Amino acid sequence: MGYPRKHLISLQDTPYYHVIARCVRRAWLWGMDDVTGRDYSHRKQWVLDRLGQLTEIFAIEICAYAVMSDHYHLVLYVDREKAKRWTAEEVIRRWSRLHRQPPLVSRYQQPDVLAAERKAAETIIEQWRERLFNISWFMRLLNEHLARFANAEDDCTGRFWEGRFKSQALLDEAGLLTAMVYVDLNPIRAGVAQTPEASDFTSIHQRIRYLKANAAQTSTRCTSFALKCFADSRGERRTAIPYSSADYLQLVDWTGRCIRADKRGFIASEQPPILNRLGIDAEGWTEAMRRRGTILGRAMGRLDLLRLHAATLGQAWIRGMRRSEQLYS
Repeated sequence: MGYPRKHLISLQDTPYYHVIARCVRRAWLWGMDDVTGRDYSHRKQWVLDRLGQLTEIFAIEICAYAVMSDHYHLVLYVDREKAKRWTAEEVIRRWSRLHRQPPLVSRYQQPDVLAAERKAAETIIEQWRERLFNISWFMRLLNEHLARFANAEDDCTGRFWEGRFKSQALLDEAGLLTAMVYVDLNPIRAGVAQTPEASDFTSIHQRIRYLKANAAQTSTRCTSFALKCFADSRGERRTAIPYSSADYLQLVDWTGRCIRADKRGFIASEQPPILNRLGIDAEGWTEAMRRRGTILGRAMGRLDLLRLHAATLGQAWIRGMRRSEQLYS
C-alpha cells in the first residue's frame, strides 16, 4: 500500500531523510549493462552535477550519497528556518535559476507596481519559498532532469524511473548515523569496492578526498558541491551533523571491514566508541549493514520516537519498529 508524501515527510518530527530512487525494471542505466554491453557509468557524474546545482538553490543539504548502477541513495537535511529567513528578492533569484519568471513577478520588481499586482506576486513568491525546502520538489527537479538527459542520449521516450522516490524519516542521532553509514557502504556491500576510499560516487569517498587534499595543502577542488559538515567542522554548528568526522570515519572503516565477504560473522573487539555512546548494538549493526541486511522502513530511530512519529501520522504502527528494537537499546 502506498502512502501520500505528506504522511511520509513531517518536518516537525525531523529535518533528516533518507531517500532512494531506482531505475525502471532495475536496469543498470547508470553502469555497465551486461545485456546490451553498453557502459552508462558516465551518467553517475550527471547526478553529482545536478545535486551541486540544486543544493546551491534549495534550503536542502546532502549528508550522504551513493550513486550505484541502477539506483541512488541520498541522506538529506532540510533547513526550513533558513528558507524562512530569505527575502522575497532572494527567493525570486533562486527560483529563477530553475524556471522563467512569470510577468507578474517581473512587475513586482518594478517601482511602479500596483498594490493588487504586488499582493498576487507575493502569493506566488511564498509558494516558491515553500517549494525551496520541499523534498518532493527537490527530487522532482533532480529526477526529471536526469531522465530527460538519459532519454535524449538513448534517443527514446518513456519512463526512466520505476516510480516515485522512497523516503525514510531519520528521527534521532542513531537513526541518522545508521542511514549515513548504510548509504556510504553501498559499494562495499554490493561487492564493487573493497574499501571506503575506493568507493567512487559516494559521500565517504568525497570526504576522504577532501581530507587528503587539505593534508597535502593543495588547492584542488575535490567535489562539485559541499556536503553538510560535522559538528567538529567549521560552519553552522547548531545545524551540523551531530557527531565528529573522526568518529564517523572510524565507524565507516570498522563497519566496512566487518561486512566484507572474508570477514563474515567477525566483529572486532575495538569497536568505535560512538556505538556505545548512542546505545547501538554492535552485532545488530553489523548484520544490518551486510549485503542482505536492510534498514529500510518508513522511519529510523529509537522505538519511543517511532511510536511518537506514528502518532503524528495518525497511526498506531509503522514499518521499522522491529529493526529499531534490534539495533537500539
